[in-house]
Formats: sequence, C-alpha cells, structure tokens
Amino acid sequence: MNGYKIEPGANLQDANLQDANLERANLERANLRGANLTGADLRGANLVRASLVRANLMEAILMEANLEHAKLEGANLMGAGLSGAGLQLAKLEGTNLRDASLVRANLTHADLTYADLRGARMHEVNLSNANLYGAILAGAYLDGANLTEAGLLYASLMDANLRGAHLWGAYLEGANLEGANLTGANLGYANLKGANLTDAKLEDANLEDANLVRANLTDANLTGAHLEIAYLTGANLTGAKLVRANLRNANLEIANLMEADLTGARLTGAILTGARMPDGSIHD
Repeated sequence: MNGYKIEPGANLQDANLQDANLERANLERANLRGANLTGADLRGANLVRASLVRANLMEAILMEANLEHAKLEGANLMGAGLSGAGLQLAKLEGTNLRDASLVRANLTHADLTYADLRGARMHEVNLSNANLYGAILAGAYLDGANLTEAGLLYASLMDANLRGAHLWGAYLEGANLEGANLTGANLGYANLKGANLTDAKLEDANLEDANLVRANLTDANLTGAHLEIAYLTGANLTGAKLVRANLRNANLEIANLMEADLTGARLTGAILTGARMPDGSIHD
C-alpha cells in the first residue's frame, strides 16, 4: 500500500498512511513510530505490541482494534474512535486522547500517566488497575466505567460524569473532582485523602470505609450517601447536603460541618470530637 509493506513486524517508521484503509490489517509488533495515520481506518486491526510512539492517529478509526501491550507514548489520538478496542497493558503516557471515543474499550492495567482525556466519551470503559496519575479527565463521560483500584492520584476530573461508576479501592488522593457527577458511584474503600469534591454530586454514592481525610466537600450533595466507617478527619463539609446520609461509626474528628444539612442523617457511633457543627458550635 502506497509502497509500504503491511505485515507483522513491518518497519513503517514515519510512514505516511493518512486516510489509508487498514481494516483488519495484521500489524503485530510493527514499527509505526512517528507515522501519519490521520483518519486511517484500522477497524479490527491487530496492533498487539506495535510501536506507535508519537504517531499521529487524529480521527483514526480503531473500533475493535487489538492494541494490547502497544506503545503509544506521546501519540495524538484526538477525536479517534476506539470503541470496543483492546488496550490492555498499553503504554499511553502523555497521549492526547481529547474528545476520543473509548466506549466499552478495555484499558485494564494500561499506563495513562499525564494523558489528556478531556471530553473523551468513555461510557462503560474498563480502566480497572489502570495508572492515570496526573491525567486530565475534565468533562469526560465515564458513566458506568470500571475504575476498580485504578490509580488516579492528582488527576483532574472536574465536571466529569462518573454516574454509576465503579471506583472501589481507587486511589484518588489529591484528585480534583470539583463539580463531578458521582451519583450512585461505588467508592467503597477508595482513597480520597485531600481530594477536591467541591460541588460534587454524590447522591446515593457508596463511600463506606473510604479515606476522606482533609477532603474538601464544600457544598457537595451527599443525600442518601453511604459513609459508614468513613474517615472524614479534618474534612471540609461546609454547606454539604447530608440528608439521610449514613454516617454510622464514621470518624468526623475536627471536621467542618458548618451550615451542613444533616436532616435524617444517621450518626450512631460517629466520632465528632472537635468537629464544628452546623450551628457553629464545637462538639466535645
């Protein structure tokens, strides 16, 4: 094709394959470093262990493609279609996936350190055990996503849609979740130490045994949330809505509950030593 040999292990470094039809092509272990694949059709292609470092895949079609163990560091996948693609253990450090479609894609154990996923459509994506350290997911659509034990330390998830997402045991220390929609999400045992959850929607969310030490939950909506045995030491819950929330045996030492709405909240066994209560008083 265009003078290039399309086969497993092919050396296609810096090749110009713009708009090429590579549907179901077998490019396993191929060298595509720096290649131009803008708008290319790679549906169902085999790219297992292929090197696509710094390749341009802007608006490429990669639905159902197999990219397991592929190297995509610094690649441009802006607007690319990756729905149903297999990206298990793929290397995507610093990759541009802005506005890409990753619906039901499999990114288990993938490395997405500092990746740009702003506005990406990731409904029901599998990111379990993935590394998303410092990744930018602002405005991303992650409803129903599987982020079990994913590493999201210092990631930006501002205004992201995580409705019904599975974040059990996820590492979200220092993450920015301001304005995020986490309605019905499972955050049991998650580490949210120092996370920013200002204005976050957490109605009916499961935060049982979660670490929310020094987290900022100012004006967050936690109506009906499950916070049993949660660690909220020093957390800022100013103006938070905790209507019918379950806080049994939760640790709220020196937490700030100023102007919080605790109507119908269950506080049996909760530790409130030094906490500032909704009326401004300090609990003994």
